[in-house]
Amino acid sequence: MRELVVEGQEVLIIPQNFKNANKGVVKSVSAGEFELELKYSPENLLKNTYCDFYTQTPHGKLFFESYAKEINGNTIVVVSPAKHKFLQRRQYTRIKYAHDFDVNSNGSTYKISTIDISAGGLKFHTNDKIDIEGAYNISIPIWEEKSVSCIFRPIRIEKASQGGYTVSGQFDYNSSYDKMILTQFCAKRSVEIKNK
Repeated sequence: MRELVVEGQEVLIIPQNFKNANKGVVKSVSAGEFELELKYSPENLLKNTYCDFYTQTPHGKLFFESYAKEINGNTIVVVSPAKHKFLQRRQYTRIKYAHDFDVNSNGSTYKISTIDISAGGLKFHTNDKIDIEGAYNISIPIWEEKSVSCIFRPIRIEKASQGGYTVSGQFDYNSSYDKMILTQFCAKRSVEIKNK
């Protein structure tokens, strides 16, 4: 594990209640544990209670389950896990995501049918003409009670064989919290799909 988690690395922590998600930077690594300095107060993070951990490495996105054995202010000591897995080599986990909803730009509304999604961006089909230079307000439903709002910026627009257009683009976030929630949603769904 010492080769995979290194000083200065950013780590995302997702407890059972995803609303208490946090992130931190690795301060030190030793045999059997590593120390994280958290960005937010760990008031809802419980000692000796398992959480999901995600971090980007040169080998791909790393996922493991572990727990904090010590919590001192905004610093926690995490026990190195017995096992871990790489989700994929992309920076963000991409999953199939089929939903119909609207995006908005300059007072106009466009109907889209999504194809796949990651925390980095979205691919969708639409019959409307989308401006590749445009910026589109989008609210992405991810759980029944939760959606993530951000700006979608097209990167590639292709004519689809079935008519209309296939659009790929990236997200600009209003808050790092929304990016963290969408990262967690995609990673968790990817694990669920692989375990089916």
